[in-house]
This record gives sequence, C-alpha cells and structure tokens, in this order.
Amino acid sequence: MYEVIVMIQTILTVLMILLTAAVAVLGARYYLHMLQLSSYQFRGYGHFFRAHPRLIGFHAAALALLAISAAASGVLHIGEDGIRLAVFAPALLIDWAAFFLFRPRQAKKKFVLTTRVWRLIAILALLCAAVVIVPALLAGAGLTGVLYLFLTVLAFLPFILALANLLAQPAERAVRQWYINDARRMLAEHPGLRIIGITGSYGKTSVKHYLTAMLSESFSVLMTPGSYNTPMGVVRTIREQLRPTHEIFVCEMGARHVGDIKEICDIVAPHDGILTAIGDQHLETFFTRENIINTKYELLDAVEHIGKGELPEVASPRGAAFDRTEGCLKFINGDDEILAANRRYPDAVTYGLTEGNSYRGEILAVDASGTAFRVTMPGETAEFLIPLAGRHNVVNVIGAIAVAHELGVPTAKLRMAARRLKTAEHRLEIKKMPYGVLLDDAYNSNPAGAAAALETMAQIAESDAQAGQDGEPMLKILLSPGMVELGEKQDAYNADFGRAAAAVCDLILTVGHTNREAIRRGAAEAGFPADRIIACDGVQEAMNLANAREPGRRRVLLIENDLTDNY
Repeated sequence: MYEVIVMIQTILTVLMILLTAAVAVLGARYYLHMLQLSSYQFRGYGHFFRAHPRLIGFHAAALALLAISAAASGVLHIGEDGIRLAVFAPALLIDWAAFFLFRPRQAKKKFVLTTRVWRLIAILALLCAAVVIVPALLAGAGLTGVLYLFLTVLAFLPFILALANLLAQPAERAVRQWYINDARRMLAEHPGLRIIGITGSYGKTSVKHYLTAMLSESFSVLMTPGSYNTPMGVVRTIREQLRPTHEIFVCEMGARHVGDIKEICDIVAPHDGILTAIGDQHLETFFTRENIINTKYELLDAVEHIGKGELPEVASPRGAAFDRTEGCLKFINGDDEILAANRRYPDAVTYGLTEGNSYRGEILAVDASGTAFRVTMPGETAEFLIPLAGRHNVVNVIGAIAVAHELGVPTAKLRMAARRLKTAEHRLEIKKMPYGVLLDDAYNSNPAGAAAALETMAQIAESDAQAGQDGEPMLKILLSPGMVELGEKQDAYNADFGRAAAAVCDLILTVGHTNREAIRRGAAEAGFPADRIIACDGVQEAMNLANAREPGRRRVLLIENDLTDNY
C-alpha cells in the first residue's frame, strides 16, 4: 500500500513538473512578446511592468508562497521524492494564476519569431537550465526539489529574461553592425540615388506616402514600408527592397531617444530632409520638449553638413533626381508653432496654410468625400482635390507637393497624383459605412493629431447637415483609450482631450483603464453629461455600444488611438 501511495505521489509530482514547465514556456513567450514590443529596450520593458502592477503582484506572491511552503513543510531536504499537500497546493495555485496571466490571446501586433528572438530563446533556455538542472544534479535534489526549482524559474522569469537580453547585447551589436555595413555598401554601389529623410513627432508616415505617390509620377521611388522607421527597419528596407532602377529613396525616420535620428542619418546620409511637426510625444523617453526638438533637427543638421561637404555622401548625386537641383534641400512645416519658435535654418523651404510660407495653401471646400484647396508656389498657383479630410492632411499634402515640385515633377502630374492619394492605414482614414462615416485614426497617439481628428469629425458632421441628409444631425461618437508615452503630462493631456471631445461629441466611449479617469474628468469639467461617458473594457464592447446607440440614425464614429499589447 505504501509503495502505491509513493508511486501515485511520484506520478503527480512529475505531472506537476511538466505543468509548471509548460506554464513557464507560456510565460516566456508572453514576456518575449512584451520585450519585442519594447524594442528590446530595458526602459520600455520596465515601463511595461509599471503599467501592469498585477504581474509584479503575481511574481511577488509566487515567491512568498514558495518561501512559506518550504518553511512549513520542510520538503527541501535533499533526496526526498515524496510531495506533501503543503507543496502541491501552492504549486497548483501558482500554475493556475500563471496560466490565467500568460494564456494565449489575440494580439494587435503579433509576436514574430525573428532570428534575434531565437537567439534570446537559446540564452533563456541555458539560463533556465542553469537554475534547474545544475542545482538538481549538484545537490542530488529529488522530484520535489526539482518542482521547487521549476516554480522558482516561473517566479523569477521576467528577471531571467532581462538577464538573457543583457547577455545577448554584445552579439546583437555585432550582428547589427554587420547589417548596417552591408546596407551602406549597397547604397554606395547605387550611384545616382537621391535620399530624402522624413521625420517629425507626427505626420511623417502620411507625408511619406503622399510624397512617394507624387514623386512616382516622374521617378522610380523606394520608401520605407509600414513602421520601418528605426535604424534596423531602414537597413532591412535597403537590403531587401533596393533595386538598381530606383532613383529616389524616401526614408521615414522615427525616434524615441536623443540621437536616434542621427543614427539613421549616419547610415543613409540623406540629401534632403523634411521636418513635419514637433509635439510632446514619447516624453517618457525624451523627458523634455527641448530633447525632442534637438532630436528632430538631427535630420536637417545632417542635410546641412552633407550639403557643405562636411559629411560623406553614401550615394553619389549623379542621377535624374538631381537634374532640377543639385543642392541639398530642407523642408519645414511653417504652420507648426514649435518649429516656428525654434527656426534654425532660414534657407529651409516652408509649407503650410499660413501667410509667409514658400508653398502656401488655402482650403476651398471640405466634405466627407475630400478637400479642395489652392496652393501658391514659386512661379505659379494651382488648385488640388484630394480624397482626404482634415486640415492636417492638407498641410501634409502641401509638404509633399513642395518637395516633388522642387525636384521637378510637373504641376499637372502633381494634381493627378493628388486625386489618387490614399490615407495611410489607420491614420484618419475616412471610411463610408451604411450608417454614415467611420474615421479610423487608430495609429494616432499625440495631442495635436487627436485635436485634428475631432476637428475633422465636426467638419464631416457639418457638411452632412448642409447636404440635408435625413434632416437630422449626425450622431458623433468617440471611441478611444486616450494617449500614452507622454510622461508626467499624460494625465493632463488626456484630460484636455476629454474637454475637447466634450465640445464636439454626443457620446464618449473610453476603452481600457489606462486613461479612463483622465478623459472622464476632462469631459465632466467641460459639462459633458455623465451618462454619455461610458467606460468599456475592450474595443469590441465599445463598438457594440456605438452600434446600438440610436439605431438607424446617421453617425460619424471616430476611433482615436489604439494602445499596443504592452499597455
């Protein structure tokens, strides 16, 4: 009988070890995904934990349970193979809680098993083996001891992964430099390629798409796809997509830290640069507005030095894109207040809707189908029609017109290209729906962009009323989790967002918990009725509520921002 009991205990212990190992694998996958979303940076990884205190609570509770269990049961005596209730119950509790936290979920941005991730997995596996196998062999631990070691790995998993990421840094730097050198070699072997850099706190992706469409009327153009605006994203674009036939490379440059733009400029050496706007974005990593300004100007600084011959060019200026002008050009959004207050290059070509810009626009008409506007440019004036709405979109298009015009694309071709423009995906996309209009601004995450989206919502509702649709004003619904990565100003900016939304919207649906209270407080301070501010746990719940509100009435639904999985 005793042997049967021991055998059952042994089987249960083995099953418990396998269960704990499986849950640890789920946990490793989850934390690897969060580390990947944080660009493998410790600062972002740390912020993820600060934003999810329940994870800290779980790991602290797991360690406390293990310590209490070990002290209470005495099962850590080396060589003991049995398992007592004092061990088994805490192990089940820890594994159940871990599975609940780390279970697979549908991700907004999927976890990608890159070669870097596989290297991290290898190092993580070695570290976990060192924690479990080595102590078990050296100390002669029985199955109970092995179970405790696996539970210890689960309890310390985030820290073990952080250590793995730290140990991987030397190899990652070497691999990274090899890829960078290879990309620079490819650019050097591509004579005549003109490189145009685009950066800014917001607007850079839209300008990239609009500019590429307009330049493509006269040139063969390569642009960085999607969100490939990091150094390695740019390098990957060059290595995988650059062809001998390309005449222009439009390179979007993103930044979260001081020096990020300079790092990309050191790789591609841009001939021209566009600065779209500056705002309080990524303050968690920039800390101050001055750091943001200095970082964004790193692009125009590089263009200035290359134009003066103070820095080597990667691609030699001998191609068709240099026929109109051989000099290096700088472009600045002249409507941006922060840029206007921090103007560093008087020779820069300016664009916008205000007086004094080199390329000055004037909006003529706006409705749900798009915008008509006039542009006064050096030597001529022309009218354009774009299937986009929003003042900021017009400014971005004028910026693209300015660059393309300076590089010699005829105005007639620019006007045709403008008619075919498409909004960058999830960047204030206007989607006509059976119920009215959906404004998809899910990729926006800055105060200025949020204000522009609310303004566009109001304009569409107004144009719909003027058209006499159904004789009833459109229902204006906002669906938003608010804005993040704004540092100490995040709460204040989201409260301001709530106040601005109260002046435009009929219904406000907050998503998630991150900024729920700040948006509600701001809207309430503006006198918005409390029963028309509804908190939702997820996007689908909010969409269901929006669809159920006054069914049959025409509406404009604005989806403003969508937090990533690590928020």
